[in-house]
Amino acid sequence: MAVPDYQSFMLPFLEILGDKKEHTLQEMYRRLSDHFNLTDEDKEELLPSGRQLKLHNRIGWARTYLKKAGLLKHSGRGKFYITERGLDVLRQKPSKIDTKYLEQFDEFVEFRTSNSIQLENEDKTRTTLIETELSPEEILEASYQQLRRDLMGEILDTVKSCSPSFFEKLVIDLLVSMGYGGSHADAGKAIGRSGDEGIDGIINEDKLGLDVVYIQAKRWENPVGRPTVQAFAGSLEGQRARKGVLITTSRFTEDAHEYVSRIEKKIVLIDGKRLAELMIDFNIGVSNKAEYIVKNIDSDYFEEV
Repeated sequence: MAVPDYQSFMLPFLEILGDKKEHTLQEMYRRLSDHFNLTDEDKEELLPSGRQLKLHNRIGWARTYLKKAGLLKHSGRGKFYITERGLDVLRQKPSKIDTKYLEQFDEFVEFRTSNSIQLENEDKTRTTLIETELSPEEILEASYQQLRRDLMGEILDTVKSCSPSFFEKLVIDLLVSMGYGGSHADAGKAIGRSGDEGIDGIINEDKLGLDVVYIQAKRWENPVGRPTVQAFAGSLEGQRARKGVLITTSRFTEDAHEYVSRIEKKIVLIDGKRLAELMIDFNIGVSNKAEYIVKNIDSDYFEEV
């Protein structure tokens, strides 16, 4: 099964603490994984950012919400125990504990209000998201990914409306930012050799010019199929070249991808979606609008010797 949402962890989390002993977060990761029969693959699943295990994130937020409701207390670095209120909750034998259940406790309501009022004022949808199975980090990442998808679409529409010469400049800027071609001047001269037997440009693979990459860029609307890719491969053969990059503002057909996977030459296909992603990642045609840094507590700082 997949990793449960953070609310599903709350009741079993509190039940483990019901022995009135001190427990650690590392122990809870293991015991709750066993409780839900999670596979090794489940336990290794990452958040979309790739920076934290989904299991750890969701169990961590289950602990935070139980603490904010006064059902457990911290007793030291990464250690906690159940409170009398938590024991009272277990005596009631609830079928589940979720955010709705925790709203009976004033401390939790105050915590939720102080953390959601701004979102409610700005966007009703965001407030609804808080009530789902997503943890706060997952909500933030989902919002970020949606903003990124919207930006990619806007970038691609803009690129398609650009002139061929500007598209050529864009390709130069992107490749140089990625570390190819040496200087802008060198790359510009290389790409400027358009129309040479199906090759739009030649660019150094590295700043020392130890190898070269042949470029073809097509600002097209229609899908690029195998014949076009095969013709590009033939052009590489004519130049005795081993590497090539084919860039388009549209997309490549399945048979085009299948063809490059079978040939000896290394040809990288960059479609419109990937082009927009690379432009965002390497800051081509985009600028920072806002930056949010998510911080964790530094437990080492609070370690008493």
